[in-house]
Amino acid sequence: MALHRDIFWVGRQWAVTGAGIQAIDQRLRGVLDIEIARLWDDDLVQSRRAKAGVNAVDFDKALTVARERFPQASAPDPIVAQLAALGVVEAPAASPALPAMQLRAEGRLARFLPQWRVRR
Repeated sequence: MALHRDIFWVGRQWAVTGAGIQAIDQRLRGVLDIEIARLWDDDLVQSRRAKAGVNAVDFDKALTVARERFPQASAPDPIVAQLAALGVVEAPAASPALPAMQLRAEGRLARFLPQWRVRR
């Protein structure tokens, strides 16, 4: 994945961007990137640091800058948590899932299928 357009810090191997921590080497295709929501997941951070070829000093600096830039979300209000545990506060309804698109061209040659066009 290409680097996010908002770049806050660039090191030798890592960059802190609007998407989180991203590896500068684009040949990795975003395999080692860490999203903003997972910056505080210590297991994920340790697994990325333990990978072969990772510059640990640069990674630690990027992690420090990213955690300062994107602070951990605060804990929810204890009163709201208690009301939710009692069932007073309802959770938002889940959005209905769209049906999966079904392809009906299996086992047929494409040149014999009818063509479709978008009507304007």
